[in-house]
Amino acid sequence: MDPTLLAWLRAQLGTATDELDLAARYARLGSARDVAAEVLSERRARLLAEPLRMTVDGVVTVDQSNNLAGVERQLAALADLLAPDDPAAGEPGIDLVTAPLAARRRR
Repeated sequence: MDPTLLAWLRAQLGTATDELDLAARYARLGSARDVAAEVLSERRARLLAEPLRMTVDGVVTVDQSNNLAGVERQLAALADLLAPDDPAAGEPGIDLVTAPLAARRRR
């Protein structure tokens, strides 16, 4: 993974994200946008697995609902961002064309 790609991923996910984990995900997924989406989806799932709000009367209140909303906004905004490995505008992409196979008529 090149330094530009790693810098973009760290900007999206924070500097505490493990570089080796990001490299392994990039090798598996092949796209920086997919890596960021997977990490953010895991963070969202982790937040949803725990109670979002907990209150101990007169002692403490812990509210994670704003964190969840922030991760969801970040996931939604990821589609609009330009990743370093995205194809440039006007660059031809890979199109997949399929055609059904037909049996040959026998005489």
